[in-house]
Order: sequence, then structure tokens, then C-alpha cells
Amino acid sequence: MSVSAFGLTDVGRKRRHNEDAYLLDAERGLFVVADGMGGHAAGEVASRITVESIQEYIAATEEEHESSWPFGFNSRVSLEGNRLTTAIEKANEKVMRAVQNRPELKGMGTTVVAALFDVDRATLVHVGDSRAYLFRDGELRRLTDDHSWVQEQVNAGILSEDEAKSHPLKNVVTRALGGAAHVSVDLIEVPVRSGDRFLLCSDGLTGMVPDEDLFARFKSEDGLEKTVRQLIDVANDRGGVDNITAILVEVADAAGKDGGHAGSEAVRRPVVTSGESTAVNVEAPGAPSPDSDSEPQS
Repeated sequence: MSVSAFGLTDVGRKRRHNEDAYLLDAERGLFVVADGMGGHAAGEVASRITVESIQEYIAATEEEHESSWPFGFNSRVSLEGNRLTTAIEKANEKVMRAVQNRPELKGMGTTVVAALFDVDRATLVHVGDSRAYLFRDGELRRLTDDHSWVQEQVNAGILSEDEAKSHPLKNVVTRALGGAAHVSVDLIEVPVRSGDRFLLCSDGLTGMVPDEDLFARFKSEDGLEKTVRQLIDVANDRGGVDNITAILVEVADAAGKDGGHAGSEAVRRPVVTSGESTAVNVEAPGAPSPDSDSEPQS
């Protein structure tokens, strides 16, 4: 399998500085978007630490015998899944350590969504409300479920999807790196086909451009760069109230090009599922559950 990608970040129309960070490492098939929180450049520090730490750990564990599992090895998921979830935990440790060493950074944190492509599969992890989408067979499917207060209300049947879009607490996330000693990570494994396009993005994009409008841009079959630039332009034209970051990855020569259909219902469950894709809620052994009382803002 081979992949090509294009990524871009934009400060938007309302913010003075950009707290997002992203990574394109096509050689390793690694792509990351991190949306920092905290203001006064603290969010920028958290997102940068996260992106750099993830790349560092994935690079250090390319050979299986070099891998170490400081948070335990989860036998329910693949080697790549363990590498990515461990990379997130180590990034969380580094963000927490930075806060301890520099009191002025107190309150900073970051969301993250990352993808690692290997042979015929994409392994994705996310924490917070940065998202991943898959465009396949003329359909756009959201692969991730936001870790946010409004999404929890939608899941509980208290709010509708439309109500959530305009709710005053829509930017309150319930999970983020930097919020606690351990972080709960959602992991998704999806067999890929040639022609698949994966979008990783911060909520600066999805907050301005709903899923139906994202679909309209993918339908045009423009090149990666043109599509990403158009998405960011649309978000800015509609207000650009937050930093906007997007990475678009296209798969070619996939061994599983005739493989199964990745159903969005299956991949969004936080349990191991059967079928073509799995979603697993991953925590370090003995780790406490995320503190739902903390409400970091993205």
C-alpha cells in the first residue's frame, strides 16, 4: 500500500495565534492533528509536544523488538494499535510534565486524532473532538465520536444533532491530553481499499462546515491540495471562529482494494466489534476513568 497526503493549518478569522499542530510523515504512514487549548500560546505548546512525541515514539518502535509497553500491551488490538495508544499516553505524560515544570502553562491541553497506515489497514486513535472521516464508494462516513459534553447528551437522547450544533457548550470536551495522569483513548482499525480518502481535522473545520458540506467537497474528486484548501476557505468564509487544520490522505495500491465496507455504526462503538472494522476504548491497565467533571474548552 502507498499513501499520499496534503495538510494545512490556518489561524482562522477570529484568533490571534494558531494553537493547532499537525504532522505529515508519509514515509511511516503517520498523520496527526492536535488542537491545543489554554490560550496565551499554552495550547500551542501542548499540541506541538503531542505531535512531536507521537512521531518520536512511532519512529522508535518501527522494529518490533525495539517496542516497549510502559502502559501494558493490549492483546485485543494490533501491534500498530498498541504503538499508537502508547504514543498518546506518552504524549500525555509529556504535556503533564511540561505543566509541572512551567506553572504558567497550567490549564493547557490538547485534543488529538492520529492515523497510522500499514500494509492494508488504517489504525486511528483520537481523544477529544478532533475528527476522522472516510470517503469511500461515494459516501462520507465519520469514524470518530466526539468526546464532548454535547455529544454525550446526543448519545443519551437528551439533545438532537441539530440542537448540539448550536448549543452554547458545544466546545466543552470531556477528554483531552493534559487533563489527568492517564488518558482514555478510542482506537479504530479499518481495512483500506485503493481510492480511500481519510480526513483528519480539528473542530475549527467541522464547527463551520457540517458533514453534508464536507461530503459535497469530496464528491468533486478534486486533488488533495485543492480539496483541503477549499475546506479551509469555506470554514473561513463562514466565520473562521477557531484555528482550522485538515489533513487529507489518499490510499493507493492497497492489498485490500476489494475488501469490505467500513460501516460507520460499527466503528463508532467503544467496544471490540466483529466485521471489517473495530473500535476499542483503550486505557492503561489500572488507569482510572476520565474525570467527567473536568470541562476543558477546545
